[in-house]
Amino acid sequence: MSGGPDLPEPHPALRTRLCRLVGVRYPVVQTGMGWVAGPRLVSATAAAGGLGILASATMTLDRLGEAIAEVRSRTDRPFGVNLRTDVADVGERVGLMIDAGVKVASFAQAPSPDLVARCREAGLVVMPTIGARRHAEKVAGWGVGAVIAQGAEGGGHTGVVPTSLLLPQVVDAVGRDVVVVGAGGFFDGRGLAAALAYGADGIAMGTRFLLTRDSAVPEAVKARYVETPVTGTVVTSRVDGAPQRVVRTELVEELEKRSWVRRLPRALASAHAFRRETGATLPSLLRDGRAMRRSGGLDWSQVVMAANAPMMTKAALVDGRTDVGVLPTGQVVGLIDELPTVAELMASIIGGANTVLERLGTPGDG
Repeated sequence: MSGGPDLPEPHPALRTRLCRLVGVRYPVVQTGMGWVAGPRLVSATAAAGGLGILASATMTLDRLGEAIAEVRSRTDRPFGVNLRTDVADVGERVGLMIDAGVKVASFAQAPSPDLVARCREAGLVVMPTIGARRHAEKVAGWGVGAVIAQGAEGGGHTGVVPTSLLLPQVVDAVGRDVVVVGAGGFFDGRGLAAALAYGADGIAMGTRFLLTRDSAVPEAVKARYVETPVTGTVVTSRVDGAPQRVVRTELVEELEKRSWVRRLPRALASAHAFRRETGATLPSLLRDGRAMRRSGGLDWSQVVMAANAPMMTKAALVDGRTDVGVLPTGQVVGLIDELPTVAELMASIIGGANTVLERLGTPGDG
């Protein structure tokens, strides 16, 4: 990151339990966004003092090994890997992370108690993403080190409780036993200070990191995001059967009108494309499908549709085809109007949080 901005010294309040737990300078997490959170973005985040998380759900096991090695070649700072728990080779992926000395295992769904125990014994910090108080209580009982509490404003698959209500609920539920990171609606230093006021130990951001110059998303696609107003997103279940927040486009509006029967051909084509992209075999896809049915309560039509999300996201975020792909996003997209480097973004967030915290620590005029 030579030639970048000078990174500020954090206010003492910013040296949180998250920083100590995972060994980073700043309590800011870049989330594991499929097709977006690759080695370049993760290593840029690590170099800027935050926790970068590599997205592995769209990678083969071999490609994951290559990506971890590439991050290692770029930085010696801590980083994490995001995993799905409903894939057949999740155990092998965890083993790969342990062997490579990855610091954090981030989970898109709740990991099993056995998986948590295995990670903990190997020194991995387990940090699942949750969207409800009861989920936080459950994984806390299994011994996770941290949770990302994502409110309804968040991008991609999301829940219904706003961050401003979810975060204090989760903090109260887990007490000091688990580090809590807030997600959904954060983009600047004011939000980081607000999260600390709620009792959280840091913030996690996806959309804000996607919209940086270190993100590999095509520039024309970034421009489409930047022009989206705060009212320009929608939570839909018509992509893969589960609620997720995306930019409202003509394609999304078309999907909203279709029945699942009319969406099925696209889903089957996406499943076939996903097999080619990830090297998955038909037996492994069937095993994954059975796991998704058990863990998520999905019927087989929803399991087939689930392949839509990664392939339609790839169409937009990798291939630049916003006409046939979807744009996962947080509602905060409507407040973002510039594309800094990750280092510039981090300097702005920490500088802004410092200013707020110093102001709050100064006696008022009475």
